Amino acid sequence: MGNMKIKAKAKGDVVGVKVLAKHDMLTYDQAKAKGKEANFITHIAAKVGDKIVYDVSTSQFWSKNPQFKFKFKKDGFKDGDKIAVTWTDLSGKTVTEDKKIKGL
Repeated sequence: MGNMKIKAKAKGDVVGVKVLAKHDMLTYDQAKAKGKEANFITHIAAKVGDKIVYDVSTSQFWSKNPQFKFKFKKDGFKDGDKIAVTWTDLSGKTVTEDKKIKGL
């Protein structure tokens, strides 16, 4: 299993996306208590082709292995298109995974 679990499904003219990101999300306080460096996801973006459909900055206040969902209009997308979700954490690590959108 990768660093993310992605589900994307079109219904009507909207695509709904659910993502589970595997990450420890170690806050500054938790890191200090454990004698480690803080590290948490700081940015998430999602694209279909070259079109950005979701872009958000995040903070240390998300839980470990955060789950999030979002929706976007399926303007011009076609059968076989994939959504690519990328997260970047405080250490600079970047992970990108993609999933075919169902129901297009």
